[in-house]
Amino acid sequence: MQITVVGTGYVGLVTGTCLAQLGHQVTCLDVDHAKILALRAGKVPIFEPGLEPLVHGQQASGRLQFVDNYEDAVRRAEALFICVGTPSLPNGGADMSYVEAAARSIGEHLGPQYCVIINKSTVPIGSGDWVGMLVRQGITRAAALSAASPARVMAEAEGRDTPTPKAGAATLTTPGARPDFDVVSNPEFLREGSAVEDALNPDRIVIGADTERAVERMRALYAPLLRRNETLGRHVPFVVTDRASAEMVKYASNAFLATKISFINEIANICERVGADVTEVTRGIGLDDRIGRAFLNAGIGWGGSCFPKDLASLSHTGREYGYESRLLDAVVDVNDSQKLVVIRKLQERLKLVKGKTIALWGLAFKPGTDDMRDAPSLLIADRLSEMGAAVRAYDPEAMDAARRRGVRAELCKDPYDAAQDADAVILVTEWSEFAALDWPRLHAVMRRRLIVDGRNCLDRTLLLWQGFEYCGIGR
Repeated sequence: MQITVVGTGYVGLVTGTCLAQLGHQVTCLDVDHAKILALRAGKVPIFEPGLEPLVHGQQASGRLQFVDNYEDAVRRAEALFICVGTPSLPNGGADMSYVEAAARSIGEHLGPQYCVIINKSTVPIGSGDWVGMLVRQGITRAAALSAASPARVMAEAEGRDTPTPKAGAATLTTPGARPDFDVVSNPEFLREGSAVEDALNPDRIVIGADTERAVERMRALYAPLLRRNETLGRHVPFVVTDRASAEMVKYASNAFLATKISFINEIANICERVGADVTEVTRGIGLDDRIGRAFLNAGIGWGGSCFPKDLASLSHTGREYGYESRLLDAVVDVNDSQKLVVIRKLQERLKLVKGKTIALWGLAFKPGTDDMRDAPSLLIADRLSEMGAAVRAYDPEAMDAARRRGVRAELCKDPYDAAQDADAVILVTEWSEFAALDWPRLHAVMRRRLIVDGRNCLDRTLLLWQGFEYCGIGR
């Protein structure tokens, strides 16, 4: 199938590359010319395990190409994914300007064949109808421009046939013919750090569509993926519903996961006060099938781009329709305060933070990515700097991102360098390498051997035996 993916961020690049891996002919479109040049040269702009070799392999096969204009990407598409950003506005709503620009441009360049236009971006409920309207406006504008073109006007005045437009031009192939399309909601459930695995082995595929032909086109598009998983002995549910429900599935999924994290952090804070251990509590409640163990890891809360903006957008939608989502607002409040719980723990142990050297292990918002959007490390580094501490930091993958963001910390070459002469280390991101360090070496370079385990991922017994002070969350 001829597929076009608009946007080459985390979602668009992974989606397009994996669809090419499944055998489709994929064109990835981005209006950022420099990014497209880099991708053509084989330079992948994000860190995602397994993505770079997959991009190179599909480029070599000829099934994946990168372009920076709509004329080259849209006209022959049988399926077209919108994968552009929808960042938060100050009022909590989603900034839909990128989606709007993409939808209008798609309409102006659609070919005459039937095409499904797929909202992969996380968009507010009801956006499918709005995107359809914008595409139709683009089609009308393209038709008007085509009818009013100087070549057409002159040809009609002279009684000649209208010139055939060149390939890829934003005109209709046959006078009077209009592009035929449906808008589909197909939310993404990719986790940064395992996005390629999630794309090729999904838990489910959710399709929101209003017509049967749109559903059948989506079944054909995902047929190679479904067959691949069946061969591996995995059944992937193919969920078909209306567009609004499909859009809500994405928001509800992220809201529930964020709620589980804030819930266990609330429990952790009570555990500390009554002398319970949240890791034991989690072990006990996670065995209940109604609850489950996933996303019950107490720590310094969630970050990244998805949870904050999706909860804000869902709450904003509720307010638009006269409903105050008190639970969602509380989930955000708990998480915001949890990010700074490690500062309180430093103050309890060190008393004065001013003049102390504090090492941060981990800067990305989670392991397996270099993404620092809304990462807890940014707030922690800022607050420590404001309190007069010297902050040193290290992350296995996010050092370049940290430099670009101007994080308020001295960036170091490794965990030991970051901990040199430190009064305390705060583990911020649970990279696996931090759990397997040379502890005697670390003991030798630190001034005071205090470790604040912000993710409860280190071996407390081992660290105490090695002579460190250990401070976890909810323990």
